Amino acid sequence: MSDILLQQRTDDGILVLTLNRPDAMNCFNFDLLAQLSDVIREANFDMNLRCIIITGSRAGDDPKKWSFSTGADLKERRTLTQDQVRRFIFTIRNTFTAVEQVRVPVIAAINGFAFGGGTELALACDIRICSSNVLMGLTETSLAIIPGAGGTQRLPRIVGVAKAKELIYTARRFDAKTALEIGLVSRVVEPDKLLDAALELAREIAKNGPIGVAQAKFAINYGSEASLGVALPLESKAYEVTIPTKDRLEALAAFAEKRKPVFKGE
Repeated sequence: MSDILLQQRTDDGILVLTLNRPDAMNCFNFDLLAQLSDVIREANFDMNLRCIIITGSRAGDDPKKWSFSTGADLKERRTLTQDQVRRFIFTIRNTFTAVEQVRVPVIAAINGFAFGGGTELALACDIRICSSNVLMGLTETSLAIIPGAGGTQRLPRIVGVAKAKELIYTARRFDAKTALEIGLVSRVVEPDKLLDAALELAREIAKNGPIGVAQAKFAINYGSEASLGVALPLESKAYEVTIPTKDRLEALAAFAEKRKPVFKGE
């Protein structure tokens, strides 16, 4: 398998995925999307997996030149027919939706430039943290197109409709300070601290009951855009899944015995 998507697994069930096309600013081509899609699909069946981190590989030692991803590979795009472009958009949209819907939480560790599809991948993640050198933006309208991998839908749900329209219509690039102010990211750290911060957050998640975390993600993802009349029964259904689990009984036993619970995802 090619090394354009690096995988590193920790002993506590955290999978770090690194987009590894640094010479191309980690932009997406068909091959990278296929590999990301395959890994995310398999993650749904890995019961020992607790959290995923997605980041970009570094190009050299200068943080000002690092990229999370600058979106679609425009060199490849220039060689595609209209039908192939349609296939690419279908592929990238479905891949990012799979990231959004994968069973475990996904953290975007945004470590540099994140334009177009790079920002859209971050939007599909559950939690976003970034380094102070970040420059982001949904810049597609400057190329006479629109965000096609979920950006027109996910950005308004995170930062609000008015701000999303402003950012998309203007194709504006913005820095880490602005990303934090508008609620697009939840934390900003120095570039050399980003992966450690992401791992710390992932471990904070991983120590909790995996079935409970998965059901909380399900309830939030599918209930947040529904009316309360629909969302509250959905939450109730998700809670019901946790009641017969061994992990719930383990949590009660650990509380009574004044020890830390050992969750097994059962």
